[in-house]
Amino acid sequence: MATLQVNGNGRPQNIKHPSAPSIMNSHFASIGEDSPQESYEHGIQVVDEDKDFNENLFTYLNLQKVIPAGFNYHLISVFGSQSTGKSTLLNYLFGTQFGVMAEQERRQTTKGIWMSKNKREDSGRGMAENILVMDVEGTDGRERGEDQDFERKSALFALATSEVLIVNIWEHQVGLYQGANMGLLKTVFEVNLQLFVKDSKTIPRSLLFFVIRDHLGTTPLRNLQNTLVQDLSKLWSTISKPKGLENSQIEDYFDFAFVALPHKILQPDKFEEAVERLGSRFREGYNDPKRSGLIDEAELPILLPQYHRRIPADGFPAYAAGVWDQIVNNKDLDLPTQQELLAQFRCDEISREVLIAFDEKITPFEDLQAADIRMGTPSIIPDLGSVMNLARAAIIKNFETSASRYHKGVYLRKRAELESKVDTRLKALFQKQLSAAHKSGVQAFSDGVSAAVKTGQKKGAAYDFAHIVESEKTKALSKFEADAVAIAVEGAPWSSHTQELILYQKDLDVVSSRLRKDEMRRLATRVERWVRSRLDESVGLEFNKLGTGRGGSGAPEHGERPASEKDLWDRIWAIFTETVTGAEKRFTDRAQSFDASSEEVDVGLWRLRRKSWGVLHAKIEEEVMEGNILLKLRENFEDKFRYDEQGVPRIWRPTDDIEGLYTRARESTVTLIPLLARFKLSKTSAPPPLSAWIGEPPASVSAADEDDLAPIGGVDEDEGKSLEEEMTVLSDTKQADLLIRFKKTADGVYVEAKRSAIGGMTQVPLYFYGLLLALGWNEIVAVLRNPVYFIFLILLGVAAYVTYTLNLWGPILRMTNAASAQALEVGKERLREFLESSDAGRQAIAMSGQPGSGSSRRRGDDVKMDRLNGDGKKKRVEDEDDLDDI
Repeated sequence: MATLQVNGNGRPQNIKHPSAPSIMNSHFASIGEDSPQESYEHGIQVVDEDKDFNENLFTYLNLQKVIPAGFNYHLISVFGSQSTGKSTLLNYLFGTQFGVMAEQERRQTTKGIWMSKNKREDSGRGMAENILVMDVEGTDGRERGEDQDFERKSALFALATSEVLIVNIWEHQVGLYQGANMGLLKTVFEVNLQLFVKDSKTIPRSLLFFVIRDHLGTTPLRNLQNTLVQDLSKLWSTISKPKGLENSQIEDYFDFAFVALPHKILQPDKFEEAVERLGSRFREGYNDPKRSGLIDEAELPILLPQYHRRIPADGFPAYAAGVWDQIVNNKDLDLPTQQELLAQFRCDEISREVLIAFDEKITPFEDLQAADIRMGTPSIIPDLGSVMNLARAAIIKNFETSASRYHKGVYLRKRAELESKVDTRLKALFQKQLSAAHKSGVQAFSDGVSAAVKTGQKKGAAYDFAHIVESEKTKALSKFEADAVAIAVEGAPWSSHTQELILYQKDLDVVSSRLRKDEMRRLATRVERWVRSRLDESVGLEFNKLGTGRGGSGAPEHGERPASEKDLWDRIWAIFTETVTGAEKRFTDRAQSFDASSEEVDVGLWRLRRKSWGVLHAKIEEEVMEGNILLKLRENFEDKFRYDEQGVPRIWRPTDDIEGLYTRARESTVTLIPLLARFKLSKTSAPPPLSAWIGEPPASVSAADEDDLAPIGGVDEDEGKSLEEEMTVLSDTKQADLLIRFKKTADGVYVEAKRSAIGGMTQVPLYFYGLLLALGWNEIVAVLRNPVYFIFLILLGVAAYVTYTLNLWGPILRMTNAASAQALEVGKERLREFLESSDAGRQAIAMSGQPGSGSSRRRGDDVKMDRLNGDGKKKRVEDEDDLDDI
């Protein structure tokens, strides 16, 4: 039949050589061969006759496109006595090309265990996809003799890995012990119990499919089936069973199916037809108890779900290698353990594979974060959240797709390990990103508040600091929430930002408090500047009253001092307290807009009072500096010495009591020195209550609040300085020195007054006026008699009087000098131009040796009235530059 062609021939050819590898070298790959891809086209030797396992099994299955199939594959093994046509049956059923024995020779053809994929999937018989067929070395062969070790091991291997075990026997061997492979089946049963002894609930069942060859029809198949079942049950009862399985039945572990095939040589057409029908049964199906007995069992599918070993195709090579290693080393074969070991191996392998793609996506972000941390500038990485979600979902999905087909417990454990490994790295990225959002958010909040405050200050209007802080805090929290949600990893329990949000809010509160303190410090500084400006002006005016502006007061010969001297410190203290009270009100009103607590306000007011006292103390020290105080004492002395009681300047005459006025004025001024030396109130003759006015430090004051405060005597106990010492303005030494300097200054004023009085005694002799009248009488009479001269004389006198009254003689003289000088210069320029315009003049200039450039240069110097100084001369360039600088 055309459907049974193998490799292009009508029927499988008889192979006359002893083994498949040596005669089919172009089709099969055996162990140890560095075979090209073409060698795997028709199969592979899984285990050779020396019990070596072929590590290239994965390559073969991958080339046959079985690896991606997952669970969608089936493994069928055949065993039986040697030279019973096992390989021939497989070649007819599945189109394989296993080596077969020639009819003329009786020798072993299959050595070891061979595997090939079904070549008849597309033959129209509805066979299942990806059927793998294993041809096991025959038993009871003369080549191995009494050595049954390989038979036992190969049977155990086939039973551990295959869904269906085809037992190939001849019809005339039914009822025989050796001929019917009862010895081999006994081995299979014993091995099966060894497999099931650990856990009979997790091991799949197996199907023993008896193919009775050369059936002539004399004995019905039903009778042959009954005979085999009876023999099998009897055989089961004779084998030794492990403890706990003494009462087990053969049906607990095996299902049985039977089929009879006509004689291949005598009835070739019927044989091929029966094989064709048999091939159609190698399809997937399931048991339906409702239809049991209603359909022909010869038509039922034999690839049922309960027979599948549930080993994914990509893990089968490793599983088969592990099983064979356990068998060869005579170890107890525990299939559940082998499945778990396989699952561990494959899950680890799959885990490493899926981590490669995960690394490609995540490692660049890890490197970027590490670089930012090394530079000390952690930044928020855009799209990190979406990348982490996609990478995590992809790796879990890929692992689940490839690994979920293995042992469930191992898969779940390895998946948990993979998730833990992935989540550890993603959690680190998440936390660092959250930390970067935290730090950048706090910094942005601080910068935003500072910028808003500066904007408010530039506008000059009052700004609400508490509103600014609240607004910026709302923005910062919204931004942090958005960043945290953007990097959240779906399904990860650690992907919550609640705790970090609480810490973030606390940090914002800390920064808010710090900014509020800084702003209050700036407010205090502004208020201090305001206090300083007010005290500079007010206190300066009070001290100035000691000197200038007192003309007319005179020196008090009797009675008390004027109020400007006696109540000096009282007025200064009143001004000081009034100014600071106003500053406190300003500070309190402004601090309320900062949402400052009462404790912070109390600390600010306490600091303000201490700072204000420092400002006053510095201003007093400035006023009583040696140069300033000496000037004020001189002015005070001159006010009393040079002015009378009505404030009219004195013109000293020899008859005036200069010594008496000098003594009284000097003594009055000298008494100011002790008055200025101590800050005392006139009403109490004691220092002002500075300690009570400043008050005790608030309970909430910190060390940082006191760092920039200068110690105050009488207030700070640990200063070691009393209130009297704090109120001392001039020390005794400085008073003595000041007294000496003042007396010298006063003596100079006195000497000047004496000289003025003596100089006023010089007079013009009376005879000079008579002589002047006698000599000028004629001229006087001439002027008086001439009306024009007389009127001109009157006008000239009036003009002279007005000029004298307005003090214009000096400017008139300077203008006259300037005009004459300018007229002279203009005359020179006109003369020079006249000379240059005539030939004789030019020759004269040339002979004089003066270059024309000099004349042009001088000609360029315009002579203007505004370039003349007070003496009528041209100003120097340096004078003009100095005026420009001013």
